[in-house]
Amino acid sequence: MTELLSTQFVPLMFAGLLLFLLSGFPVAFALSATGLFFGFIGMEIGLFPANLFQALPLRVLGIMQNDTLLAIPFFTLMGLILERSRMAEDLLETVGQVFGAVRGGLAVAVILVGALLAATTGVVAAAVISMGLISLPIMLRYGYNRTIATGTITASGTLAQAIPPSLVLIVLADQLGRSVGDMYAGALIPALMLVGLYLTFVVLVAIFLPKWVPALPKEARIYTEPNGASGHVSLLVLLTICGAASWIWSLNHERILNPLLDREMAAGGDEVLIL
Repeated sequence: MTELLSTQFVPLMFAGLLLFLLSGFPVAFALSATGLFFGFIGMEIGLFPANLFQALPLRVLGIMQNDTLLAIPFFTLMGLILERSRMAEDLLETVGQVFGAVRGGLAVAVILVGALLAATTGVVAAAVISMGLISLPIMLRYGYNRTIATGTITASGTLAQAIPPSLVLIVLADQLGRSVGDMYAGALIPALMLVGLYLTFVVLVAIFLPKWVPALPKEARIYTEPNGASGHVSLLVLLTICGAASWIWSLNHERILNPLLDREMAAGGDEVLIL
């Protein structure tokens, strides 16, 4: 039995993780429970020493003291605020009014709103849930092809993985030992290209398969809340956030980047090549 566990330890660990996830436990608890459970088994069968567990509190404390990872809860909070305050819903409806008169206008609105939400929150769940609950029933009601509707929502919602400020890029910068600014700068152009490809695809579908992405009827292009309000306030808030972030970056990017560049150049000057 011990030999079987030793040879098949990694596959059994992945099977245990899959079992935890399928049982409905949150991902964070499933990962930690799997690691602790199989770590104890590995210690008992002699795969690694018991004193390795003594480093666990130091590892947890080190993550809590990591300055780079402090940005994650704040971006998550912003995404939850946009979702619970229905600002994302107002924004989608406002942009949908702008493009509703053309074929594929709702799909274009979903992509643009997904990119804007990604640029302000960096949270995939907030974007996908908001746009899925709001736009999918509307798109299907007005005759959009189900495949195009679901694919557009899913693809545009996951733009938060690439468009700064992305939480994945923050974690990746921490693991690679690079600055978050470098990761954001490297991901910005590919993310914008991805948005452009999504929009190009919708335009091509509207040209060659117009029945899949019909224009909204005239009566559906004008939307107001029961109290007479519209989504322009939500659009203004998000544009203000993006504009303020860009303005602050333009004023302080040299002060932020110069110490990082000097530190990297100093580190590079200490390298010695040994043949």
